Amino acid sequence: MTAETTVCVVGAGAIGSLFAAHLATEPGTRVYVYDVDRAHVAAINRSGLTVTGASDFTARVHASFDPADIPPCDFGIVATKGEHTRSAIAAVAGSLRDAAVVSVQNGLGNEEAIAQFVPRVIRGTTIIAGALAGPATVRFDATGSTWIGPFEPSPAPTPAIERLASLLTTGGLPTSALADARGAQWSKLVFNASTSAIAALTGLTIGQIGEDPGLHQLVVGLIDEARRIADAHGIVLDGDPAKMVDAAVAEAYDHRPSMLQDVLAQRRTEVDVLNGGIVAAGAEVGIPAPLHASMVFLVTGLERHWREPLAGH
Repeated sequence: MTAETTVCVVGAGAIGSLFAAHLATEPGTRVYVYDVDRAHVAAINRSGLTVTGASDFTARVHASFDPADIPPCDFGIVATKGEHTRSAIAAVAGSLRDAAVVSVQNGLGNEEAIAQFVPRVIRGTTIIAGALAGPATVRFDATGSTWIGPFEPSPAPTPAIERLASLLTTGGLPTSALADARGAQWSKLVFNASTSAIAALTGLTIGQIGEDPGLHQLVVGLIDEARRIADAHGIVLDGDPAKMVDAAVAEAYDHRPSMLQDVLAQRRTEVDVLNGGIVAAGAEVGIPAPLHASMVFLVTGLERHWREPLAGH
């Protein structure tokens, strides 16, 4: 009899919910979700986690806002926003002490934060996209691949990485185990950073951005700037971000990137780990990134608009 595999998904936003639901369809896989949204957690436990859009099913997972409810796990999948990585991992570190833990988050620096609390870390990136449509319901907007590989300073063992890739693939999320996942991570980073901030600032979808000549030119400039920094770090992109943009325009025209979703909800965005991550990486090799820096300044200025409303207005 095959031993049960236990997975803890940290963060039940759109991406975390998609990973949790698909994994929970695998026989012999027990999925726990840790999230601080009590209404979302209660709805998942009451009626299951429902996926609509590109997939259509409901999965039973075990959700909790109390870390004490999470048992020791074989794998961890971190899907919180970057600003919450440390606090979330610190909360469930006891359950993940023997786990191989992967980040499927946006931006740079998440693996470093995870490695402060657990010893076996996996670098990961995914191009699936979705949005929460309500408590316990996630809309699957765009299918795609996921790539995982060892986080070099504190790597999970290769067999564990391959096992997780197999579980995700058979669960419906095609995943490749790589010896070096930096190229995949940077390809997604450049794509995201070159489109998401523009969407956040304009309110336009991916498709609308792609068909606007001026905004498309800005996207190309952001991509070129980030490519130069990746080249200086010796990172070979394993995908062409410009072609990724074209594909997103054709296949997910109406998709609102997560940064735009954050702006519409007046939440803090991830511009610091996306565009700001590229600026920081450029500084490490002496290459300025004025276009990405401008995105950071503009989006953080927009955030300030709702954080600090003018008195009397």
